[in-house]
Amino acid sequence: MSLSADELIARSPAASHLLCRLLELGPHADAEWWPLALREVARSLGLPFAGLVQGAKGRWTAKFQSGRLAEDLPAQWLADLLGEETSSDSSFTVGSQAGGAGNLWTAAALRRSAQAGELLVGYGPVSVQATLPAVVAALELANAARTSTATAERKAARLRALLDVTVAWNRHRSTPELLQRIAETSTQLLGAERATIFLIDRTRGMLVGKPALGVAGGELLVPLQAGVVGRTIATGEVHRIDADIASEQALVDRAVDQSLNYQTRSLICAPMRDARGQVIGAFELINKRLGNFTATDEAELVELAAHASVAIDNAQRVEQLVESNRHVAEEAAGRVQIIGQSPAIERVKVTAARVAHTDLNLLITGENGTGKEVIAQLVHYMSPRRDQILVAVNCAAISETLLESELFGHEKGAFTDAYQTRKGKFELATGGTLFLDEIGDLSLGGQAKLLRVLEDKVVVRVGGSTPIPTNARVIAATNQDLAQLVREKKFREDLFFRLNVVSISMPPLRDRGDDILLLSEHFLKWFATKARRPVPELAPAARKRLLAHDWPGNVRELRNMMERIAYLSHEQRIDASDLPFVAPTRSVALAPALPDDLSLAAATDQFQRDYIESHIRRAHGNMTEAAESLGLHRSNLYRKMNQLGMDGEKPPRT
Repeated sequence: MSLSADELIARSPAASHLLCRLLELGPHADAEWWPLALREVARSLGLPFAGLVQGAKGRWTAKFQSGRLAEDLPAQWLADLLGEETSSDSSFTVGSQAGGAGNLWTAAALRRSAQAGELLVGYGPVSVQATLPAVVAALELANAARTSTATAERKAARLRALLDVTVAWNRHRSTPELLQRIAETSTQLLGAERATIFLIDRTRGMLVGKPALGVAGGELLVPLQAGVVGRTIATGEVHRIDADIASEQALVDRAVDQSLNYQTRSLICAPMRDARGQVIGAFELINKRLGNFTATDEAELVELAAHASVAIDNAQRVEQLVESNRHVAEEAAGRVQIIGQSPAIERVKVTAARVAHTDLNLLITGENGTGKEVIAQLVHYMSPRRDQILVAVNCAAISETLLESELFGHEKGAFTDAYQTRKGKFELATGGTLFLDEIGDLSLGGQAKLLRVLEDKVVVRVGGSTPIPTNARVIAATNQDLAQLVREKKFREDLFFRLNVVSISMPPLRDRGDDILLLSEHFLKWFATKARRPVPELAPAARKRLLAHDWPGNVRELRNMMERIAYLSHEQRIDASDLPFVAPTRSVALAPALPDDLSLAAATDQFQRDYIESHIRRAHGNMTEAAESLGLHRSNLYRKMNQLGMDGEKPPRT
């Protein structure tokens, strides 16, 4: 009765010692491990030759060996030994045959198949015949341990590589770039020549394969049922094609090969599924570089396909969010308009367009209601940051105690009401724009903290210690004279220069001439549309009344007035009498300047001179425009000016 490998080794001190030596060799690859192991075998038994021989079609060759052969391999005996059945209580078969000069051939079958096999062969003194079976058993156990360890390490290495790859995949935000990266890394991991990911395009009823080498546009279109990919998608199962099996080769779609001028020898294809388990495509690897794809390759491709599906789904979701955000930004940008054609507002538009494409700090000054926040929005939406967030902060509305938390954020437990960690406005605006309105009302303590962030581009949350980088662009606005506040020591000079890299001064509405009428019509149309009524028309008298007003509330005042008209007035023609809340303050303001000792005729002439001069100033010297605003023809205006003794060119002949 044959003994097991463990029993053979236990009964042989030499085999036990050899097993220990073989285990110490470590998990080398075949080409490194077998020569070392055979050398240990030959040394322990005093053999001149020990080798791992391979037989195929009646020919035997030494695959690995220690020492040199004294005579030719006994081919027939080795073939006979290979064909023997393994006994039920032994994991291997050992045979021996007499050699020349008193030596003995001993061999054991390690791997066998119908066409070929591998045998461990020893050649040496007859005295080793009794020991060799135990030595062969030790060699086989050591080889099994080595193979198991190498397989585990190889699997661990592949898992680490897979983890690194999937982490890298999920960082990609562009689907085409992601597909290219997945294909490249997968071919490296599984030793393939090419990789293609096919996604179902249900709109076209086709499979879209990317990347596709040699195809215009890098996109391969194939029918849903085409070849192995179509079968994989239809069945939801992995399919593998070996190079040497004709029946499997018939399943390959050769039309694709012909279009790509390429030959598919072997391939493996796994289904890709979404989060609901629905098949969304297939992951195909083509032409194993060494031999055919294996069952291990199948398992790893399935895992790669699962990770790739998640990465692609994430990338597509991000693309959808980015596209949606872009549409929202475009819609918001479309609503931001600077209405007006006056020289003052044209200068503002030019400066805003120039500074928008930079990251320079911007300071916007002007009276209340002149549109400082609108300019900040315009600069943001014209800049490369338009798809990112615009965060607005009213510095006048933040108390000193909450300022630091509001701008820089706080950690959980930093103070009594800090129930959770909160990001500050600088963190929220990272990548976008931070608009600091009413910057002149910021306390000196707040100014110092703001200056530190502007200089270092780093914030630290209240109660925290970790520096957090921020690249938010800062746009500040104020209705105060910051230079005067600096002189009065109410505003830090260093912060003033840090903010005032580029400045835009918003003109008051009273200095914008006919922009008043353009804005009036714009707001009337806007609010009439919202009120679902026809757009009212401004009568000439109403236009004059609008132009004569001082507009202390500027554009905001005009906007509110047009809103009231659109919602409360039932007339389609708005006359001066429909604007009782707008007083011609410029004309009225001239009355106190008239001396009391003038006659009525002299006072009337003086009033007319002052009134005409105010219209000429508002029209910036354009006499035709001034005449129209007064309701006169240009020649009649000159005639009236000559009558009043005012300087001006002679009226043209009529």
